[in-house]
Amino acid sequence: MSQAADALKAQARSLGFDLVGIAPAVEADGFASFRAWLDAGYAGEMDYLHRHAQARQHPAAVLPEVRSVVMLGAYYANIPPAAAPAARVARYAYSADYHDVLRQRLNALADWLSQREPGAVCRGVVDTAPLLERDFARRAGLGWIGKNTMLINKYCGSYLMLAALLTSATLPPDPPHTASHCGTCTACLDACPTHAFVRPGVLDARLCISYLTIEVKGAIPAEQRPGVGEWLFGCDVCQEVCPWNRRADTQSALLPARPELLVLDPVELLGLDEQQFRARFRGTVFFRSKRRGLLRNAAIVLGNRGDPAALPALRRALDDPEPLVRQAAAWAIDRINALVQAET
Repeated sequence: MSQAADALKAQARSLGFDLVGIAPAVEADGFASFRAWLDAGYAGEMDYLHRHAQARQHPAAVLPEVRSVVMLGAYYANIPPAAAPAARVARYAYSADYHDVLRQRLNALADWLSQREPGAVCRGVVDTAPLLERDFARRAGLGWIGKNTMLINKYCGSYLMLAALLTSATLPPDPPHTASHCGTCTACLDACPTHAFVRPGVLDARLCISYLTIEVKGAIPAEQRPGVGEWLFGCDVCQEVCPWNRRADTQSALLPARPELLVLDPVELLGLDEQQFRARFRGTVFFRSKRRGLLRNAAIVLGNRGDPAALPALRRALDDPEPLVRQAAAWAIDRINALVQAET
């Protein structure tokens, strides 16, 4: 079967995946830690994690016949921070929706494997099924889980999208990655703007900017809004300061940046109606936040900037049909006025 594994890896790379490794279908190493994390309340409003918690113990919950878990990684564009007036955006969001892109390639890989191994059952997973992907990526030798909870690879850092192909075919596993190469470094923990790390390897999602700007569907708690800073969607701070990402400057063949997403001006965004939002962001991960979430974030970014030039746009947003946008605009106006007054 080693020849089958080698051929599978070559096929995965030909489809555009940058990393590929094979793990046995066993219980997830970090399941107990995951349950403890949920019990501590760190998942916040992500109720779906509780609903499907037990299913994450073993990949058989995703594919009952599973014998092997093929873990795949795709680099995504390592883009410098956006310059004003653009707001800051997590780098993975600059491309087309990674779910669609990776799932298409996974399906092609599954078809290839089914033809090579007649009778093999396969299922591709791109973070929408109950699988602890990072655990199996470590078991497949792709890297270690860093203090910022991200999977880190020695050659490309942590700017990776993970996908998995579960199969009933029994494939020889790769040696697991057993070492951590973070050493005494605490750059990621120290740099977090909202102090979201409880301790190394434990993230309180309720304080994480990515959670606040994407997962929270209502109003972002008032006490957390200043910490959001200029992040419109997601956050990369803990990755930007990681020494292992200094060499990770590869542009992904699978997830190239879309130029029109590199210049998201929060003032302009506040003027988008529902139809304009859909036309502009369909097929991207921004669609997940819906118009009201993205415009809420835009107003908070403008409030944190403290620039009075944004006040006309924010005042117009006070008449927005969405209460969530109106509330965020009102907060931003008050914050800008307070910051201006503090400077005088």
